[in-house]
Parts: sequence; structure tokens; C-alpha cells
Amino acid sequence: MKNKNIDKKLLFTVIALSIFGLVMIASAGVIYSKTRFGDPGYFFKHQLLYGFLPGLVVLYFFGKIDYHFWKKLAFPIIVAALVALVLVFVPGIGSKVYGANRWIGLGPISFQPSEMAKISIIIYLAAWLESKGKQKIKDMYEGLFPFLGILGIIGFLIIKQPDTGTMGAIILIAMSIFFVSGARISHIFGLIIAGLTGLMILIKIEPYRMNRFLTFMNPEVDPQGIGYQINQALLAIGSGGIFGLGLGHSRQKFNYLPEPIGDSIFAIIGEELGMVGAIVVVLLFVTLAFRGYQIAKNAPDEFGKLMAVGITSWIAFQAFINIAAISGIIPLTGIPLPFVSYGGTSLIFLMSGAGILLNISKQNNR
Repeated sequence: MKNKNIDKKLLFTVIALSIFGLVMIASAGVIYSKTRFGDPGYFFKHQLLYGFLPGLVVLYFFGKIDYHFWKKLAFPIIVAALVALVLVFVPGIGSKVYGANRWIGLGPISFQPSEMAKISIIIYLAAWLESKGKQKIKDMYEGLFPFLGILGIIGFLIIKQPDTGTMGAIILIAMSIFFVSGARISHIFGLIIAGLTGLMILIKIEPYRMNRFLTFMNPEVDPQGIGYQINQALLAIGSGGIFGLGLGHSRQKFNYLPEPIGDSIFAIIGEELGMVGAIVVVLLFVTLAFRGYQIAKNAPDEFGKLMAVGITSWIAFQAFINIAAISGIIPLTGIPLPFVSYGGTSLIFLMSGAGILLNISKQNNR
């Protein structure tokens, strides 16, 4: 019997994180907004109007659409994502930001295809792996090699932008779906070894990646150069202490910490709200992950289970990568904190994923 009630704890967590993100963007971005646009509230207003409000609409409608609908569109969706990833390199359509081809501009509308790629590969892999069946998934030629082919195409287009952090997140998401679908442990282990080897090669051949790795190994190697961002981030987190300096009282946001509203926003949270605030944020993500995997466990079919695992892993892995990187646990990646960091494209696609997850919860077996 279908449960007509959505998972209210998940819904509350998603909205709480999104509202908290607006508050932190308003606080962390006040100087950055004034410096760049002459308006202290620019980033807050932009996130509210082009991220949060349309995101709520997307969350509502995706929560209403029967998740089985996406199975029919799985192939067109992945093709659209691949086309969009190619278009970032087309002059006049794609645009370069900080030396990377990550944006598409169509008149007044601009978005990051890599964010679209995350949800697209989740939907496509869930539909494709369900259609394969458990036995074929375990087969090297029927399961592993085609999976690598799909992942390789998307991975290549994203690393060409370049965006190592997003590529890493997509690989982790895809592997979590592949594992839950019934893949052999030996195949998963092989993928991990191949992935780590590939990552080391990518670090070796690109100076900026090597610099990030060297900074991770020794944050004090060049505090005014390659180690500047992580040193400023750790200074922000450390100065926050247990209870923080108070909301709005960050010192690092005064043009000391790069990207205070983007991938560095967790450092501002630690500075202004202290260890207590940082722990609350982590607990919200843990709650979201727990509810998401519970929805996957109780999903009425394999497609719903795989989609729920993919969407939950997307949010959980991305949150872990961001928090771990800005805390110096892993090398810096430049990946945003889900629902919290500035970025309308990211928030809208995250809300669409959360909406699908809520719809699966509405049809759960329990």
C-alpha cells in the first residue's frame, strides 16, 4: 500500500539548509557584493530571486511528479546533458570564468551544465541498471565496460572544463549507484584503484592541481601564494572557537578569504557561529543522508531505490568533499556546499533532486 505522506523530516532539512544558506550568503557576501557590484545585498538578492524562490517551485512540482516519469526520459536527459557539456566550449555560447569553461549563456539565462550532468547521470544510470538486471550487471562485458563508457564520456567532458572536484563527485555518485545495483565487489575495488591512479596522473600533469596537493601536504609551504586560501580558511575556522564571533562579525570576509560565499562558506560558518554552528550544519547533512538512504531502502522498486541512492549520495558526498576540503582534511577542490553556497543553478538542480526523493518517499513500501 502506498504511503501518501512525503518524508517531512527530509523536507524540513532541505528547506532549513536552503534558508540557512540565504542567511550565510547575506552575511558572508556583504563586503564581496559591495566590492564587485557596489551593492552589499547583491548576492543575497540574486540567490533569493534566481535560486531559492524558483528552487521552491521546482521542489514542489518535482515532488508531485511520479518518479517513474523520469525513466521514460532517461536517455533524452543524458543526451541533453552531454550536448550542454559540449556547448561550454562553443564560442558565443560557452563562457570562461576564472579560466574554466563551465557556463552556458543564452541571453539573460546562464547555467552550469555540470550541475545538470549530476542529476542526469543519476536518472540515466538508475534506468539503465534496472533494465540490465542483477546478472548482467555482474558481467564484465554487459555491466562493467558499458558503465565505464558512460562514466568516461561525462568525465572527459568535465575534466576538459576543467573541474576535477565535480568529476570526482560524479564518479563517487555513479559508483554508489553501481554498487547498490548489484555490481561485483571485485569490479568496484578495481574501479577504486583505477580512479585513484587516474587522479594521481591528473594531479601530476596539471601544475595547479599539483600546487593544491602540495598545499594539502604542507599548508604553510606558501601562505601568501598557493597556500593562501586554505590558510585563510583555517584561520577563520580556528578564530571562531566554540560559539563563534557572532553572525555578521566575520573578519575573514573582508576580502581576506577567497570565495566567501562559494566553496569557502563553511569557513565563515565556523568563524561566525563557531564549532556549535558547524556541528549543526554537519548534523543537518547527516540527517538528510539518513532519511535519503531510508527512502532508498523502502523504495517500491529498483528504479526508485537506485535514484534515491544516487540523489542522496550526490548531496552527502558533495557536502563531505566541501567541508573536508575547507577544513584541510583533503585537498581543495572548489566544489560548493549543497543548498548553502551561492549558485542558483546548483540550488535549483539540488531542489529538483530533493523533489524526486520526496516523491519516492511518498510511494514507499512503509
